[in-house]
Amino acid sequence: MKKIALFLLLISILVITGCNQNYAQPDPASFWKDGYSLQTVAETQQENSDMVRAFVDGKWQEFKTVSFPENFMNWNVERRMESIDFFRNMLTGKKDTGSGPELAGPHNGIVATSGFKRKDTSFALNNAVKGMGFLPRADRIDEIITMMEKSFDAPLLEKLDSLAYLYENAADIFDLDKQISLELYSTPEFMTQSFLNQMTNPISTIVYLDIPSYKLKTITRLIHPDDPNLTEYEKKMIKYVNLVHSYFHGHFSRDFITVVYSVVEIFDNSPRGKDPSTGMGQKILPLLP
Repeated sequence: MKKIALFLLLISILVITGCNQNYAQPDPASFWKDGYSLQTVAETQQENSDMVRAFVDGKWQEFKTVSFPENFMNWNVERRMESIDFFRNMLTGKKDTGSGPELAGPHNGIVATSGFKRKDTSFALNNAVKGMGFLPRADRIDEIITMMEKSFDAPLLEKLDSLAYLYENAADIFDLDKQISLELYSTPEFMTQSFLNQMTNPISTIVYLDIPSYKLKTITRLIHPDDPNLTEYEKKMIKYVNLVHSYFHGHFSRDFITVVYSVVEIFDNSPRGKDPSTGMGQKILPLLP
């Protein structure tokens, strides 16, 4: 009986130890090499591919991306054009613009992540508002970079026209299965909760505060501009994302980490209206079999 009791006690200790190991985390310093961050749990989605590879739920998997449906694009472009009109009116004095531009809409994505429990918190779960945008297709990105570089020092009204051109031709210019952003603050000395989570667990959910509202479930790829092993495509991604950020906000002294969200599922998070098939977090894509 003593042997059985000791055996059961040993099993209990192993189980408890195993549970505690679930909280074992990598050293955050291991996310950096020679001054640049190196994400090892996701791969860059290749140009002209609808598949993205990432380490999710303890194993490497391939995920098929989905393209934004027409209703999402109509909402996104319309709201962005409203913002451009706001700044046009502000610069020309044609209309009282009130206290400021509308913060709701497609530019400000609310990004949920989880995976790394920072020392100053009890939870790994995190939410952060990120500036979001589209990425030009591989066959258009050189052209768009050149256009923006040539007009970088132009008056703001002219630059607003360039941005309007991009959104008015969004379906022909952008990769419609991606959103892009920047990791502005993380360095080897300080790392944001979003960065730590995405370096550990490459899944992120993006929700937009607006009506209609959409939720995107994504595979997240972080690409550091100083990584010596970047592909030419990755270099172009970094150049474009940093350029479009500076194009409106002004010149920055360095390029920031580029974050590419490859979209694998899309949900309608709007309140339910007259059509019971819409809203309430119902899945739009991919279609259920």
